[in-house]
Amino acid sequence: MSGLVEVQVTKKTTWAPGLITLQLGASSIDFTPGQFFNLGLKNDSGLVRRSYSAASAPGAPLEFFLSAVADGTLTPQLFALSEGDSLWLDTTPLGFFTLHEVPASRTLWLVATGTGLGPYLSMLRSGGELLDRFERIVVVHGVREPNRLAYRSELEQLTAESPRVAYVPTLSAGEQPGPGALSGRVTSNFESGALERFVSAPFDHQSHMLLCGNPQMIEEMSQILKARGFEKHRRKKPGHFNFEKYW
Repeated sequence: MSGLVEVQVTKKTTWAPGLITLQLGASSIDFTPGQFFNLGLKNDSGLVRRSYSAASAPGAPLEFFLSAVADGTLTPQLFALSEGDSLWLDTTPLGFFTLHEVPASRTLWLVATGTGLGPYLSMLRSGGELLDRFERIVVVHGVREPNRLAYRSELEQLTAESPRVAYVPTLSAGEQPGPGALSGRVTSNFESGALERFVSAPFDHQSHMLLCGNPQMIEEMSQILKARGFEKHRRKKPGHFNFEKYW
């Protein structure tokens, strides 16, 4: 399978209003966890395509975690799809937001807001030697309300099975989060030290952080990290954090 192909939606999961997962009838595509694909639908003006990170492990049915954009040119049409409907998939994987790019580190922080969790799901579901490089893995997922904590049960099961993995849901809408979660924005919880205390894992110069999701979160976290003496990672100059912005 290569190039632009038509595939069926084999499963549609609705987590909350404006938040879904689409599973596609495509499983033999080779890619690196963290990469993205172009999905498309045809309209009167032709094929409209947008990029979305895979949430599935290579070899599993291809899966995408999507958030509705009311005035978007594609997501409203994707949300209207039902199981059995078709869409177009460009099977060429793209992007470098992968664990191959992460330098040697003791603790890996995977920090997401909203559907930015998608590429981390792909990494965690893949397992293997790339994740085995790290003594601790901290997964932080920031959302507004509890019903938007998609994949929570899967991630809690992962932490129960692997003591070196910590999962920290954070709720920014002011609701009481209950045990095992934090209240407030990801940025404020990191800046105050609450996140590090919660997982008993300091973010230090033997740590690396990936940021994915809301551009405002990424910008604020980048500034906080730089103020603490950490540098953005570059191939020619290894650093302590990297990011991928959604929208």
